[in-house]
Amino acid sequence: MEKAMVAEVDLMKNATYVVRDGKLAELPRPLDGFGKQVINWQGGKPCNGSIEASIKFV
Repeated sequence: MEKAMVAEVDLMKNATYVVRDGKLAELPRPLDGFGKQVINWQGGKPCNGSIEASIKFV
């Protein structure tokens, strides 16, 4: 039987999280607040990612 692991996150904070090998990590946001995050997987685990920022014209 595996030991249950529990983590707490603030649901009032807009964020993206990754869990790998029992560790929770918050991913950085695009600097200007507009963009996307791409997460790559290998062997059933998240292995790396990229952040792409974009410009919003008003």
